This record gives sequence, structure tokens and C-alpha cells, in this order.
Amino acid sequence: MLGPVARRGIDPRAKNAVIDQDHFPIVGIGASAGGIEAMRGFFRGVPERLEAAFVVVTHLGREHKSLLPDVLARLTPLKVEAAADGVPVGPGTVYVMPSGFVMGIAGGRLTLTPLGEGRQTKPIDIFLTALALDQGERAVGVILSGGDGDGAIGIKAIKEHGGLTLAQTADGYGPETADMPLSSLRTGFVDFGETAERMGDRIAAHVAAAPNAPDAQADGVAREFEAELLTEIFAILRRQVGHDFSGYKPSTFGRRLQRRIGVVGASGLDSYLKLLRADPAEVGVLFRDLLIGVTNFFRDAAAFEALTAQVIPKLFDARAATDVIRIWVPACSTGEEVYSLAILLREHMVTLADPPRVQIFATDIDERALTVARTGRYPTAYLSAVSPERIGQHFVVEGDSAVVEKAVRDLCTFAPHNVLRDPPFSRLDLVSCRNLMIYLGVEAQQQLMPVLHYALRPRGYLFIGMAENVTRFEDLFETIDKQHRIFQARDAIPPARLRPMSGTDTPILANAGHPQRRNVTTHAALRHAVETQMLSEFTPPHAVVTRTGEAVHYSSRIGDHLEVVPGQPTRELAAMARKGLRLDLRTALREAIEGNILVVREGIGVELPDGRFQSISLVVKPLNTPGAVEPLFLVVFNEAAAPVERERQQALKANERDTALQGLERELSVTRERLQAVIEEYETSLEELKSSNEELYSVNEEMQAANEELEASKEETQSLNEELQTMNSELASKIEAVDQLTDDQATLFEGMNIASVLLTPDFHIRMFTNAAAQIFGLQPSDVGRSLRNFSAPIPLAWLVDEIPTVLAANRPSERTIEGADGARYRVRLMASSRKGGRRPGIVANFTNLLEQE
Repeated sequence: MLGPVARRGIDPRAKNAVIDQDHFPIVGIGASAGGIEAMRGFFRGVPERLEAAFVVVTHLGREHKSLLPDVLARLTPLKVEAAADGVPVGPGTVYVMPSGFVMGIAGGRLTLTPLGEGRQTKPIDIFLTALALDQGERAVGVILSGGDGDGAIGIKAIKEHGGLTLAQTADGYGPETADMPLSSLRTGFVDFGETAERMGDRIAAHVAAAPNAPDAQADGVAREFEAELLTEIFAILRRQVGHDFSGYKPSTFGRRLQRRIGVVGASGLDSYLKLLRADPAEVGVLFRDLLIGVTNFFRDAAAFEALTAQVIPKLFDARAATDVIRIWVPACSTGEEVYSLAILLREHMVTLADPPRVQIFATDIDERALTVARTGRYPTAYLSAVSPERIGQHFVVEGDSAVVEKAVRDLCTFAPHNVLRDPPFSRLDLVSCRNLMIYLGVEAQQQLMPVLHYALRPRGYLFIGMAENVTRFEDLFETIDKQHRIFQARDAIPPARLRPMSGTDTPILANAGHPQRRNVTTHAALRHAVETQMLSEFTPPHAVVTRTGEAVHYSSRIGDHLEVVPGQPTRELAAMARKGLRLDLRTALREAIEGNILVVREGIGVELPDGRFQSISLVVKPLNTPGAVEPLFLVVFNEAAAPVERERQQALKANERDTALQGLERELSVTRERLQAVIEEYETSLEELKSSNEELYSVNEEMQAANEELEASKEETQSLNEELQTMNSELASKIEAVDQLTDDQATLFEGMNIASVLLTPDFHIRMFTNAAAQIFGLQPSDVGRSLRNFSAPIPLAWLVDEIPTVLAANRPSERTIEGADGARYRVRLMASSRKGGRRPGIVANFTNLLEQE
């Protein structure tokens, strides 16, 4: 975490100095079009107390020489210098990326890589990703005005590694072009959307609030929360975002929580809890912070090699081309692990003549992470563990980012899913659940592992993280490779270990010898609540189910409507319903659960165990139980009439059946004719769609090529725009100076009582003073006219003859002339040359000697 600066007597700018990076943050600033004005606001708002290093990264072409260091030097009292390869980063300095390079950071020192000819790149993503990997929680990412989506991936990397992230919002300093800040904000990984001038205060407050010993502090927070506030925090998260984090390890939860307390600047835990109660948006931000994890391609390379050798070939053994290999990757985050598995499977598939189809189901509860995973685009820095051969085979490299090849992406399906709450996938050959259990407590693990076992086929494989094990679940899994954490599901399925997906306690589990401490209503309290409501409203048989349809309570006489189904034991109420009731019960349950409403079905005929028929009305309604973790639903089987014998029931229905049968036959004939017409129309439409699809594919390829050309042109235009912005700032300063000089000159002329006229070599007026205007009768509109056109008290022929001599000799000439008005005038001619060989002029001064006497 960030902390105050401590120099320890070491100069961080020394070439071979060991930098004390534990005590100052490094702020990476990304900007593009319109960035100068945004940086003016940012550095104006940086407080003097903030001891930090600043690294500025912009979009620059290879050939453009940047004036940005000179411009920034006028905007901030901090030291500003162009970045150099290998220079150590120290506080109190602004480093500016030079043109023609891609910049990174390693070991606290900047790195510069020459930019290749015609190469497209995302310099801000590249530097911020390197900064996150190098500095971790000390990294700060700032996105200012810019014209594309550069910076979004870098912001994600910094957030994943515990750093602080900010993006510019509108104020007097921009953003002039909002594409870059908006792209970062849309990722959901930005801690603060803030105006440029207020970002410095945000960073300084975060630095001041960060603890010096994060691990010890997090453990202390966890203990304090366990004692006082943990239950309420879990309840707020469960109520507002629908996910239960009670299974999180206290130390992990405390560390993530402490980060949010520092980011928002809360004074302590009580203050932050008040913020959670009052601000639903902060609850959502805390939820996303708890989900952030670090994933890499082929993380723990030896484990993936063991998987390749011991498991993947067996998945394809004795499989026909029509078979499907099913794989599940829960908690997939941004997809690196998913694509690592897909690459290994793809490499094995190309060795087979007719391989089976492969489906990889990748799930997570963070939909923003799933969006990144579906895109499959990553900075090349993320591919450090991928060999160059695999990058060439399975990725399309575009500048400094890489896109997973379409053939690999087609193997993967990404979907939102909560592994502890939602029903699992089934008939799976492999489950790769790596580094999820380290975030879960013992109780949540006891719920998760039976679910994974249930999802696997008999003898299916389980692949988990290096810090995880299945020691407590040896009755479910046998070990294949203990070192690399590869296990295989046992054939036996102990039903007592399989917990309900809703997480609510039941008598079945209570009697199974596996008591679970749950923060929910006990079964005795549940029974009391149910019986109270039944006595007030109903007396027929009834049951209580969770939102997954699993029964958690039965009343007496419920056996008339339920039956034991063959196969694996189940507690799904609809699956146990008797003939004639199952479809209506399933439909009513779905409507009531999805809409949280009362649903009633009338006139349902049910065949009782003794052969009689019972007409019932089915009622499903939400059950309000204080303190319940999840919503419960009450299912009532209201017996509308007394049961009747089979023969009487059949006789009552015979006449109705004959009439209905005739009507159904007529409808069936009409329906067949309509279906045939629809099939013909469908086949015609299908052919047209195939043709259109081929045309669209061709157009898409052309558009892709055009888009790449436009991207390159856009980068060049942004670079040129940056230089024009700089030149415009310089020109504005010069114009202001010229305006000031012009005003001073006009004031000087007004105060002079000397008759002076500035002439061209051909005797035309360029400028004159007020005293000269009185002698020659000049007006402001006379500028540009010849002085010969005006009456003068002295003859001007000498001036015409003398001007060429003065210009040629470049020396003054002076003469006294008698005026027609009886006065004597001293006339002085002087050459006025300008720099750059521009057209010279003549300054003529006229002094009335009579007035001086």
C-alpha cells in the first residue's frame, strides 16, 4: 500500500542508486488529443505535500519532435525531464515519454523500446500494465483527455494489483476528447471519475490514508469486523447485489475492505459502514473490489504440462466425432485460464484425424470480467508465460496487444453463474476450478466440493490451484497427481454430502452427521412461521421450497401428491410430483419464483396412490420469513372436491373426450397444412440468409482492412494534433507579447512631440506621429499614400534624392532647410532595416528650430 515518503539518505536519481520504492507512489498519466489543457489542470491541482513521481505517456508519431517537456515545465514547479532508458524513477519529478519509443518500467527504472516502422500500438495500456506489474499497490493510473480507448486495459491491470485508478470528468480543463476517459470508466475498474484539477488531492488523500503494514492491518480489520460488523456487511452485500460473501476468508475480506476505506477516505470501519448503508453505489464498488483477482496464461506452467500429459489425451480416448467433451471453468475472471485450456485442447485436436467436439463453459459472477474474456484481447505483457510458437499459432498480434484466434475462442462459452448458488453444469469431463477455494472459508468449501463432484461424469477430472487440496473430500475424489493438484471423481455418490444449492439448512443435512453453522433461520423457527401462516389461511397439504425449487419443509399428508422417483435421490419438488400434477407445478413454481408473485392453478386432476382421482387447486406464493438468507415459497395443494373412483371419472370425461377429439383432429389437419407452408418459407429464407451471410462476411473483411487503415491514420492525426496544440500555445504567448509591444509603442508615440514619418524607399507612408500629422495634415487613412501628395512647409525634393544614398550607405543624413512659413527645419533621415532581409524603410524626423529657440 502507499505510504509517506522516506528518503533514507539515498538519491533516487543517482545512476546506480537503490530506490526506496516502499514509500512513494508512481503516477502514470495517459493523455492524447487535447491533453495539454487537461495536464495543465492536473498539475495545477497537485498539492505540495504529495511526494510522488509522475510519468506522462501520450500518442506520438515516430518522426514528430515533441515540445511537451518544455510546455509542462511552465505548468508545474516540479522537475520535468524527457524519459531515458534505464533512468531510476524518483519523487518530485515528471518524466515525459519521447517520440518514437514505447515506454515501460522494470525494477523502478524506465525502459524505452524503439517504435517499429508502421507499427500500431497502445502506449498508455503498455506502460500502465508494466507499472501495475512492477509497483503493485504503489501504482496510480490517471486517464486524461484522449481520442480512443487506450488506457482501459492498463487501468484494469492497476486495479487488479491493488493500485489507485482515476479518469477525467468534464470541467474547465476538458476533456476536449472524452473517448479515453469514457472507455476506462466503462470498464468498472476506475476508483474515481474526477475533474483534472481535483485529482491531485484525491491521490494525496489516498497516500495519507494508506497503512504502512497492509497484511497486519487487514488481519486486524478482519478480527474487528468478525466481532462487530461482519454480519451486517454480508447482509448489505447479500441484499443489494444478491451474492453471499460469508464464505470469504476473513483476512482476504479485511484486506479488500481496508483498500476501499482508504480509497473513499473514511475515518474508520464505523464511518465506512455508515457510507454503505447510505450509498448503494458504494456497495456495488465494494462488490467489484472483492471479485478482483489476478489471472495469467498458463499460470503454474508445470501443472498445465501435467494436465496435458495425464488428462487431455484420456478425454479424447474412445470418443467419436459425434461425441462432445464438456469442460467447466468456474470463476474464470477475464478468461486467461479458459483460453490456456482451449489452446491445449486445440493442440491435441489437430493431431487427431476426426476429433470430437469440445465445449468449454466459462462462468463468473462478474459480468464486466466476462465482457473482457469474450473479447479475448490482451496486452502482450500478459503473454509472458506463452511461448512465441503458441503466440504465432493461437493469437493475432496487433501492435502491443494480442487477440485470441477465432478457432480457439469458438471452443469457449462465457456466461454469468454463481457456483455456490446456481445449479451446476452436468455430465462434465473436466472441471478446472483453480484458486477459487483460497477465497472461501471451510463452510463454503464443504458446500462447493460436493457440487463439483456432482457436476462431473463418473471418473471425471478435477483440476485445482497449487495452494488448494481435497484432503477433507477423499470420499469424493481420488488423487491422480498430488503435486500438480489433479484429481478424479470416485464412482460412489454419498448423497449426505450434497448440500442444497440455496444454502438453507434442512433436517436431512442435520441428521447426516455434517452440522453446518449458517447465519440463517433455524428449522424450528421456520416450522413455527409456516404453521402460523397455515393456521391463519390454509389447512391442506403444503410444502416450502427455495428459489431453485428444492423442498426444505413438508406438511402431513403431502404423500398424496408426491412420489419417490427412480434414480439418484432428489429434493426437487416438481420432480417428485405425481402424474398429472408435475407440469402444472413446474410452471407455477417458475412464474412465482421469477416474478415473486402469487400464482394459482385451478382444476388440476391428480391420480392418487389408491387409483382414485383428486381435483385440486395449486397455490404458490412467496413466504416472508424474517432473517432468511434467500427467498422461500409456500406451495399449497388445495383439495377442491372429494376423490372419485376411476370408472366414474372416466365416464364423466368420455363424452367430453369424444367432442374434444373431433375438434382436435380438425385443428391438427389445419395445423399440418400451415406447418408445410411455413417449412417451405423457412427453406427459402434459409437459402437467402446463407447468401446474405456470405456477402456480409466479404463486406466485414473489407471493413476490417479499412478500419485498420483508419486506426493508423487516427494515431498520426492525434500525434499531429498534439503538436499543433503545443504550437498554438506558443503562438498565443507570442501574440500576447506582440499586442503588449504594440500598445507600448502607441503609448510612446503619443507621448513624443517629435514629428517622425516612417517611409518606404519609394516615399510611401507606413507610420507617422501626431506631430508629423500636424505638419503635413495627415489622417490615419493616409497610411500607404505617397508623402509627395501632401502640402509641406519645406521642399521634399531633397528627401527623394537622398533616400537611395542613405539606404546604400546605411548611415544617417541630416540637413537644415528653410521652410515656406519662415521657420527653419532640421530634417534627419535614418535607414530602418528588419531582420531576415525584409523590405527596409526610412525614418524621417522633422524638428522646428524656431520653436526650440
